[in-house]
Amino acid sequence: MFSSALATEFLKLRRCKVTWATLVGISMGPLGIALFMWIVREPGRAEQLGLLGTKANLSGLEATWPSFLSMLTLIVGIGGMLLLSFIVAYIFGREYTEGTAKNLLALPVRREWFVIAKLIVALAWWMTLVVAVLAEAFAIGLALGLPGLTAEMAAGGVRNALLAAGISYLLVPVIAWITVLGRGFMPPLGFALAMMALGNLFGKTGWADWFPWSIVPLMIGMVGQPETLPASSYVVLALTFVAGVAGTVAQVHYSDNAQ
Repeated sequence: MFSSALATEFLKLRRCKVTWATLVGISMGPLGIALFMWIVREPGRAEQLGLLGTKANLSGLEATWPSFLSMLTLIVGIGGMLLLSFIVAYIFGREYTEGTAKNLLALPVRREWFVIAKLIVALAWWMTLVVAVLAEAFAIGLALGLPGLTAEMAAGGVRNALLAAGISYLLVPVIAWITVLGRGFMPPLGFALAMMALGNLFGKTGWADWFPWSIVPLMIGMVGQPETLPASSYVVLALTFVAGVAGTVAQVHYSDNAQ
């Protein structure tokens, strides 16, 4: 029965335009980084074209592979937290907005299978986007002829991007929980934005290692220097993931739908 639920969830994406919209959205990230690299390398031409405003501050940014890969991790980490929240809110929330939640709850299938299946679909969707954006980023970087690329650096850049992507995914079961609790798109998206704001706030305190939404900004250096995460941060992320899954399963299992 689980395999049927999983296959059904994947079939729902076959003609879904939202998947292509998310691909287009995240693909803008490497293009934006490439624009910054070009501006740094050609400031005179950029200023002539009006791309370098008087308030622009690109000091410290270099048109090199280390800078490019660092910004790529930022896109995958912070952008991923937002994009994943949207993906999960869509996967779970569409059942309520389209009026199909009552059908799922009435089927002779254990309700938790639908939760697990949707989370697996979200993971597959997200990892496909991450692989696509990594391929795009390396193609753009090579086309720009950025200096400083080595096999070790490329492997480190991919590792950091995948780590940021994985951490972002560990947060989304909580978003799923808020979605089924609020029965729509807006509550989880509002919650995600609020948590990101709090993550930035706590990132400037000594509690950053313990607040789940501060861990990605802490790792990539958005709230200070990039650092290796302590074991306690991974424990917090694991507990957040488990709590989110348990809360979503319980909400779906014990709730009813009045549609």
